[in-house]
Formats: sequence, C-alpha cells, structure tokens
Amino acid sequence: MNPSDCLSDGCGVDAATEDDWIFNDRPEHPEEACGVFGVYAPDEDVARLTYFGLHALQHRGQESAGIAVGDGETVTMTKNLGLVSRVFTESDLTTLTGEVAIGHTRYSTTGSSTSWENAQPMLSSIGRQPIALAHNGNLVNTSELRDELKSKGIRFRSTTDSEVIATLVDHFTQEHNKMRGGIQETMRYIRGAYAVVLVTDDAIYAFRDPHGIRPLVLGKLEDKGWAVSSETCGLDIIGAEFIRDVEPGELLKISADGVETMQAVPAEKKSLCVFEFIYFARPDSVMNDCSLYEARRRMGAAVALSSPVEADIVIGVPDSGIPGAVGYAQGSGIPFSEGLVKNRYVGRTFIAPTQSLREQGIRLKLNPLRHVIKDKRVIVVDDSIVRGNTSRKLVQLLRDAGAAEVHMRITSPPVKWPCFFGIDTDTQEQLIASAHSVQEISDSIGADSLAYLSIDDLVASVGSTEHCLACFDGDYPIDIPEKVRKGKLALEPRG
Repeated sequence: MNPSDCLSDGCGVDAATEDDWIFNDRPEHPEEACGVFGVYAPDEDVARLTYFGLHALQHRGQESAGIAVGDGETVTMTKNLGLVSRVFTESDLTTLTGEVAIGHTRYSTTGSSTSWENAQPMLSSIGRQPIALAHNGNLVNTSELRDELKSKGIRFRSTTDSEVIATLVDHFTQEHNKMRGGIQETMRYIRGAYAVVLVTDDAIYAFRDPHGIRPLVLGKLEDKGWAVSSETCGLDIIGAEFIRDVEPGELLKISADGVETMQAVPAEKKSLCVFEFIYFARPDSVMNDCSLYEARRRMGAAVALSSPVEADIVIGVPDSGIPGAVGYAQGSGIPFSEGLVKNRYVGRTFIAPTQSLREQGIRLKLNPLRHVIKDKRVIVVDDSIVRGNTSRKLVQLLRDAGAAEVHMRITSPPVKWPCFFGIDTDTQEQLIASAHSVQEISDSIGADSLAYLSIDDLVASVGSTEHCLACFDGDYPIDIPEKVRKGKLALEPRG
C-alpha cells in the first residue's frame, strides 16, 4: 500500500445552508470537528471521569458522544447521537467498568451527522483483540486508502476517515505483531490533521499528526493515573495536573508501566490551528503556554489600537466575542457593556419556528438589551465573519434596538480560504472575504464601519508563529490533493 493523494471523507456533514444554524447551532463561525479524551486510572471510576472530561469538551462537538472502557479482558462501549448528558445514563456508567477509557464528542465536517455508525469511538479488533478509537481532525488521503482496503476485501460500516485509521492500525499491527509498530506504520501512511486516542483492554495509545494541527495534551492524576485530552479544561474538571502537550508525530502508550513515548514519525513544522485561539477552545484552556482568554483579550486590544472609532459603548457577541470586547474596551478607553443576551438552550431544537421567527433568525439565539443600546454608538466585537449572513442580521438587530451607529470589529483576519483539516468552512466562493473588500463587506452587512485584526497582530496576540494560518493566507502546511482542492478552492493556494 502506498500513501497517495485523494478526497477526504472526514468526520461529518456538508456546509450548512444560510438558516441551518437556527436549528443545529452552526452559526457564522467555523466549527470544529471533535473532542477526544482518555484516562488510565486503575483505582478510579474511569467511565465517570471520562464522562466529565467529555462534558468539559462538549463545545467541540454536539452531534454524538461515546465512551469505550477496557477492563483487562475486553473493551465495552456506549455511544449514541446527542449531547453527553443525553447519551449516558447512570446505569450506562455503572456498567462501563475497567481501568482504562476513552471518549469522544463529535461535530461532523463531511458525510452523515445522523448516522449511529459515524458516532465514535469506533469499535474494531486486531485479530481477537478488541480496540476502540476516537479521532479529532481530518485526513486528506482517505478515499484512496479506503479504496485500496476495499480491494483487499475489507468492508466499512461508516463513512468516516476515523474507521480508515482503525482499519489501518488493525492491518499493520497484525503485520508487525505489535500495537505500537502498527500505529507507527499507520502514521506513515495517513496524511492530514489528527489527534487520536485508542484503547485496548489494558492500555491507552495517543498520537498526533507530525504538524500538530489538532491539539492534544497529557495530564497526571494525583493517585496513580494519567489522562489525555483535546484541551486542558478536560484535565481540570477531573483534577488532573497538566504535564505537557503531546508532541507532533509523537505516540504515547499509557498502561501499568506508566507513560511510554516514541517519536513515531518525524515532526514537521509546528502548525497548531490558530482558530483554537480565536474561537474553538474554551477560554479557560491553555495552549502553547498561552491562556486562551488572555490571547482573545489581547486580540481585542490590538484591534482597538489599529482601528479606533468614536463610540459610546463596546459590546461582545456572546460567548466567544466577550474577551475580545473586554480587550477592545481596555485598549480604547470606551466602556464595556453587556448589550446582547444569549439564549443558551435554543441551539439544537428539532421544532421548527414559524416563518416569521425564521425570518428574524438571530432573535432565537440573541436578544438585545434595548436600554443599554438605544441611542448609543455601539462597537460590536465578534471573533470572525465567514459568510456574512449572521453579521448582517446582528447589525439589523442592533439598529432595531435603537443603536445610533453600529461599528463591527473582528478579532481575526478575514477568512479567505477554506480548511481541509477538520474545520467546517464553506467553499471559497461562499467565504465573503475571498472576493470582497472590507468596505464591500461592511456595506453588505449594513455596518457603519468594519475592521479586522491583522495577521501580524494575531500572531503577536497568541505569542507564537507556530500556527496554521491557511484560512487567512492560503499557505497550507500540508499539500492538498488536486481533486480535494477542486471541491473547495476557487483560487490556487500559496506555497
């Protein structure tokens, strides 16, 4: 089998239509693919620890959730569509007993989001040994690998690249007669972004792509035990101490022998997705020794310095725009106010609103504080604009609430290029900034003015140059196969 370029199956569904976000919580912002979690703790209730770890990572995926547990003899699993709190019952957690566990919360980016088979972890086997695998990211050479495996008589139950990874691990482990050798060989073949946790009956394996595009961290429990998580907030909730990042290209084995590590494939240029800092990760997480909240606050302060405007108040779009708004207020000296209230329980309703409510759209999720906004010149801070539809409705919402002026400030550069590594962005033609100037976008959304954070200020705010910035500059850290590019790109990428 030779690694080759091909179309990615990914971890989920096609891009949303203009109003889909009303029903499935897919707003103007790009969306992440998944969250992964794993724990080795022989004297603890590992299923319950994983359940709470997944709660902390719920923001990374709301379509399905699952937990797989190893008890020294076999691997048992519970997974289903829905939020973590709805998927697992007390009886589920009571029956999931063992010493090792992994979990997954899913947001899909291509394929079906309503298929139980696509929910993770993926249960598989190596000979007679059961395994379960959970994956955050997106491969760019899935289809050809899938076709080659199918030619060998292998059948697939899902449409995800995660099942392809599990199948390759099975194939190569049987060749090498050793799990770490099988995973290492798999890592040599798959291309793209991946942070993966895999559980056997008595161990956890965690591995990360050689560019480190998707995050993965290692933590230690007070009593003999270890945890891995997409974010440090997953460690915090179970009382685990953050130890370090899983390095790009690294493979960890966590078992009764402790943490064993190997550089499975050579590390490439570090390219952690910068949108983790802008939007994806929770503000209480830490990445690259940087507080996400502080990074977002600095982004807002930088926009205040580069794009000042006379105004009466600064407000943020909840929740992700709030730290940036605080920073903008601090940088400009203009008072920060809460001007929008978020309805936190409307997100994934299956009951369609009336046509008039559907036309209003944004009111289902945000409601303005009229006494704060009326007759004021308002600066609205948000983290990104993708298509422009939601921003247009937001500006109109504030004008309807009596705002004298509405000035939009965005704490990221213009999103001009689609992502191929696990973020759900539209084709390039649907990205408003790919073909329109800032002034044209401002006119389109009806704002009195619009300004974005520059790439240089973004890099300064996160304190590192070791990031993927491709959605802003088209410089992809991994070559994108021709037929994958044709699916999303209108222009040729840099590089």
